[in-house]
Amino acid sequence: MPDISALCVYCGSSGDRHPRFHDAARDLGRMLGENRIRLVYGGGGIGLMGVLARAAQKAGGRVTGVIPDFLIGAEIGDAPGTDLEIVSTMHDRKRRMAEIADAFAVLPGSVGTLDETIEMVTWRQLGLHDKPIVLVNLDGYWDRLIALIDQFVAAGFARAWTRDLFLVVDRVEDVLPAIRAMPAPVAPAPGGRALGRS
Repeated sequence: MPDISALCVYCGSSGDRHPRFHDAARDLGRMLGENRIRLVYGGGGIGLMGVLARAAQKAGGRVTGVIPDFLIGAEIGDAPGTDLEIVSTMHDRKRRMAEIADAFAVLPGSVGTLDETIEMVTWRQLGLHDKPIVLVNLDGYWDRLIALIDQFVAAGFARAWTRDLFLVVDRVEDVLPAIRAMPAPVAPAPGGRALGRS
């Protein structure tokens, strides 16, 4: 897969006081800035989102935030230098972030982060996009989500290739190499034919 120009990162609007997660968000933001990869994120200046955005900006990177108007007061915080797009709904936010980005990375977060992640995995499963998704499983944070998806497969509610719709890495340093080394897509196109397979 060729180098990407924009990475969408999903992460929490809190959690910045957890040293390991704080450092990971900072390091990923710095790497994006240094590699001239635009950061696309939820537009907030608080929590891991704020740490991520400020690190990318400090490293000379371009940052695009997408935020619903009703969250501006709660999440905007201090995010100087961000190209901020204001939308009307959470659905618009997810759609716009997906349009801008070439790939997705997921840091620790809560139900909002989980919602965004599962929607992008579902869209890939349905053939609505063909973009890499990388789950950053810091300290086993996403172990239970991975186990749940494995349970879906074991119970027959999902096909075995569902697990191939996203990659799992343990460190933010592995995000960009994983995306660049990603194999041909395996998600099914509408109608059930797997993309990238005969």
